Amino acid sequence: MPKKKLSIAVVGAGMGGLAVAATLRRVGIDVQVYEQASRFARIGAGIQMMPNSMKVLRGIGIEERLRQSSFAPYSHLNRIGDTGEVTRELPMPESLYNAPYLCMHRAELHDALASVLPEDIIHLGKKLVGLDQAASRVALAFADGARATADAVIGADGVHSIVRDLIVGPDAPIHRGRIAYRAVFPASLMDRDIGRSRTKWWGSDRHIVIYYTTKARSEVYFVTSVPEPGEWITRESWSAKGDVTELRAAYEGFHADVRAVLDACPDCHKWAILEREPLPRWSDGRVALLGDAAHPMTPYMAQGAATSIEDAAVLARCLDAVEGDDIEGAFKRYEAHRKPRTSVVQAISSANTWMKEGNADTSWLYGYDAWNAPLHQPAAHAAAA
Repeated sequence: MPKKKLSIAVVGAGMGGLAVAATLRRVGIDVQVYEQASRFARIGAGIQMMPNSMKVLRGIGIEERLRQSSFAPYSHLNRIGDTGEVTRELPMPESLYNAPYLCMHRAELHDALASVLPEDIIHLGKKLVGLDQAASRVALAFADGARATADAVIGADGVHSIVRDLIVGPDAPIHRGRIAYRAVFPASLMDRDIGRSRTKWWGSDRHIVIYYTTKARSEVYFVTSVPEPGEWITRESWSAKGDVTELRAAYEGFHADVRAVLDACPDCHKWAILEREPLPRWSDGRVALLGDAAHPMTPYMAQGAATSIEDAAVLARCLDAVEGDDIEGAFKRYEAHRKPRTSVVQAISSANTWMKEGNADTSWLYGYDAWNAPLHQPAAHAAAA
């Protein structure tokens, strides 16, 4: 007797939501995606896709598209903020972890993920207001009065997840007094080439990461972390405008290469870096969490979207292997495999120590293959955070 075709409702159409829609369709599951925004906005930010997430994107079928437009850094380069001294460099040839390392505009990745999905499965303007698990179906209620049902629901609705609040309960973000500035702008505004690597410049209490986002090196991106105690930290917006004068003052003593980037920057955005503790559980019955909804983390390891994309492949594999109608079992297996890894990444990222110095092993992170990792044991992770 053929296995029943499952239907899954995905809440959230960000990187994780679109990735899991793609991976679920890859294993023959019917998917509908519900996004509260009325349209997709082109947020001015770069994103790094490491070999661990690129392997998933390869399986989804968008690797070649991304290669055509994205910047492929020679290495992860770590330098002291004022002197420029190199503290660690990790060359990233494709042969190292069997996949490329690419830097791109976030919109390019989002568009690529959307390109492999039928337009009619993505429903915009659908803000979730309720979930009801009755019998063998889950009912979803939206703010506009619309309703939907599915065999299961995946909450991929980000750091402010409504699905998480409904199944785990609301939690308060952790404030550590850090804010980030970021900007994407034409490289032609600068008076120099910033080099062939993705460079992280380390100060005593702040850092800045700089890289190109296009293969032609026509666009440059930076993101920072600086201390800023006070009430502003309660905000967690990607669209709040920053003051470039304040930004430049925050990096006054840094190397000339950093100063050249900031001097050329025409404007910037600013947002509070808020964290949350690892959740006690990622699922409740036929509802499960993915990505930032399950394990929000600081941007310091460039693994927020990457781990969401890893989640997508593993969750699809677990649901594809369902015996009978054991969706709850599949969700528990997914969590058991993924949670040890993401908890360690959360902790290391929070401490902001990744590749700062020394020669700590990176293979457990970048060498992981979510399509082929054994699901009966925890995903590869460092022994201690």
